[in-house]
Amino acid sequence: MTTFLDTAQGRRIACNRTEGEGPCVVFLGGFKSDMEGTKAVHLDAWARARGRAFLRFDYSGHGQSSGRFEEGAIGDWAEDAVAAIEALTDGPVVLVGSSMGGWISLLVAERLGRVAGFVGIAAAPDFTEDSMWAGFDAGQRAALSREGRVTLPSEYGDPYVITRRLIEDGRENLVLRRPAPRMGPVRLLQGTDDADVTRDTALRLLDHLGGDVRLTLVKGADHRFSTPDCLALIETAIDEVAQPA
Repeated sequence: MTTFLDTAQGRRIACNRTEGEGPCVVFLGGFKSDMEGTKAVHLDAWARARGRAFLRFDYSGHGQSSGRFEEGAIGDWAEDAVAAIEALTDGPVVLVGSSMGGWISLLVAERLGRVAGFVGIAAAPDFTEDSMWAGFDAGQRAALSREGRVTLPSEYGDPYVITRRLIEDGRENLVLRRPAPRMGPVRLLQGTDDADVTRDTALRLLDHLGGDVRLTLVKGADHRFSTPDCLALIETAIDEVAQPA
């Protein structure tokens, strides 16, 4: 059942918490996605069947949460994630971050001392700088400076409105340029046919994180990583990182 959490920043976050044994698995979705996506719903059902605690939620400006997407930024969404996890979980958590959710997961781990494991699915840390800004041409950069926004096409629905605030806030939250947080065991999953996040990004994150970190490349898998085989790989990865030490 969906409930709503009012945060200290004045945002109202839609959450869906499944009771069960820990550590609680927390799903952190991607850019402009929501908690009704294929992976989030599948993992919720999987957790229920196993009696495992599970939390999914919508960042502000996403899904059922308050706010407009164009008004949000990485720092806001990290605050939303921390607020939901602090309010709705106790003890160790396992973070499952999809695309942007992989970046948010690292920010959460910096702020919480109870991350017991991390599964990154096409994780995209620092993408506003290394993918968006780096890919803008001179005209787009000028428009962003002059008008405060540019519009990019999307394969997943309506075009993306990229704001100057998103880019500037992203620079304040870059994680690959500073020491990595402790995250417990890490499993990174990456499709070779991902058109949005390159395997170079996965390798960079692999090198950045310390400890028990493993990367699985899946030939032919795309950015959605939602085929039955891919979903089964996510389940296995969660089981691996959630094992007690």
